[in-house]
Amino acid sequence: MTRIIRLDRVGSTQDEIHRLAEAGEPDGTAVVAREQTAGRGSRGQRWESPLGGLWLSVLRRPTKAAPPLVLSLSAGLAVAEALESVGVHEVQVKWPNDLMVNDAKIGGILCEVRWHGDLPAWAVIGVGINVENPPPSAVSGASSVAAHTQERIAPGDLADPVIGAIRSLPLDVSTLDAPAFSALARRDWLRGATLLDPVPGGLCTSIDRTGALVVRDPAGTILRVRSGPVIVDQTIAWTAARQQRLTSEPGLS
Repeated sequence: MTRIIRLDRVGSTQDEIHRLAEAGEPDGTAVVAREQTAGRGSRGQRWESPLGGLWLSVLRRPTKAAPPLVLSLSAGLAVAEALESVGVHEVQVKWPNDLMVNDAKIGGILCEVRWHGDLPAWAVIGVGINVENPPPSAVSGASSVAAHTQERIAPGDLADPVIGAIRSLPLDVSTLDAPAFSALARRDWLRGATLLDPVPGGLCTSIDRTGALVVRDPAGTILRVRSGPVIVDQTIAWTAARQQRLTSEPGLS
């Protein structure tokens, strides 16, 4: 049986899974920690991981690795659905790897692939979610699951559904399939937002099947952004009316 290793404290669940993968652990092995002392997010940033949050990583062994954007967004969608299955409502995905509830960041996804030549040896998909812990003060707009739910949801309530969702992910795809593309359109937090960076004044219109963020610049040119981060112009609100207008426009897939 594939293992779920539950630890009280670890430096990084990502590093622990990489170590286990090197030792030959099978696809689906997971590490869950109550606390991380050296957690990390995208671009090597420090990820605060105190008691009260959900900190886990899952080993996958694909025969062909999905492109990084496709992998990250697919994982985000799977985790969003898992969270909603246990009572965390209206979870959205902020391109390329954040989880949002009510315009606040509750967590993120970190995907790392190790290679043997041109073939993937393994992939590690990490998930960090603020559940009952105070959100990190250094992260603007950060929040926690507890701030958006009426009934108590503990980290242990989320671990198994999230691990199951990641274990079920198809990793040998090159683009988002039709169901994922449709789900992402519904959960796309950036849709309708105006950017400060990397396209100043650009309007986010969609995410295409390759995982690229589709942006219309002020001159009307369609651009595809393939690496983050993005900074939203918070002085310009995107409303339900704007969302409806965007939805009625021709697709940009």
